[in-house]
Amino acid sequence: MAQPTNGPGIKEREGVPDAKRRREDSHAAALPSSANTTTVTQGSSCNSITDTHGAGARTECIQPMKAYKNPEFLGSGAARLIRVMCEFEETGARLEAQGVDRVVMFFGSARAKPKDEYQAALQAAEAAAKAAPGDSRAALQLRRLQKQAFLIPMFDTVRELARRLTLWSAERTAQGKPPFHVGTGGGPGMMAAANHGAALAGGRSLGLGISLPFEDGLNPWVTPALGFEFHYFFTRKFWMAYKMMALVIAPGGLGTCDELFEIITLMQTGKIPRKLPIILIGKKFWNDCIRWEAFVEYGMISEDDASQLIFADSAHEALPHLIAGLERIEADGYAP
Repeated sequence: MAQPTNGPGIKEREGVPDAKRRREDSHAAALPSSANTTTVTQGSSCNSITDTHGAGARTECIQPMKAYKNPEFLGSGAARLIRVMCEFEETGARLEAQGVDRVVMFFGSARAKPKDEYQAALQAAEAAAKAAPGDSRAALQLRRLQKQAFLIPMFDTVRELARRLTLWSAERTAQGKPPFHVGTGGGPGMMAAANHGAALAGGRSLGLGISLPFEDGLNPWVTPALGFEFHYFFTRKFWMAYKMMALVIAPGGLGTCDELFEIITLMQTGKIPRKLPIILIGKKFWNDCIRWEAFVEYGMISEDDASQLIFADSAHEALPHLIAGLERIEADGYAP
């Protein structure tokens, strides 16, 4: 047993190098002196502490939590940049491990529904409005849902286009060429339609989701290994754009328009150096909502900017343009 002193005895220190002795002297100076209440003896893995006031001896193993395992710190404002880097780095590492380099992103309204789900929702809304004729909110929801009936064929078009694209990609892969993957924001509506289409063709698809109070998680058609949930919009947007080789835009609201204009802007400014094919599903919808020629007439964009938009009403019409654009990018020498 070691002597209850403030440091090693004289005999113990013989032959100890000067540098080590200085470290030991410094350590001993930091320990409680004989005038204090405790004496510390080194054990195999813990410190044995004897209380000289008579409380007896006790053994304590002090194991502080590592900073990178501390959930309180990692959830704090001070660790925000660490969380941001996690969303950048983990996503990239997983996509690389899964062999995902070429992605065709599909965007569109989260409110779109297949025909049977739409009819069920419409019947429920009609019943709610009838049960409460004075409820203006119920009446408003019914009118809004009635206006969205045009989305039913668009939903089918998106699903079919994603299915055909995935089949075409599988044929390429069988020839030794790199695959293309369907990618979405992972939510319901048009996003679920695209993921479902890829699944129907036996393919894998991405879901780049984000934590939102009104969405429960990713749709069930996303490939689990390629499902992501982001906290920060800008990290999500980065990964939506970084491996994007084409863009398919179905009818949608402000979020859909945001994605469309952002990608066009990134190409216009050269931040995305390749000319991506952009397919807009629903000719009447897009031309009613946005008069693209006016941008050219007022000199805000060039004719080339406007002409890169391809409008289609069916998967049969859209797929050849999509394939031609993807093959053009490869012919230009793009390599991820």
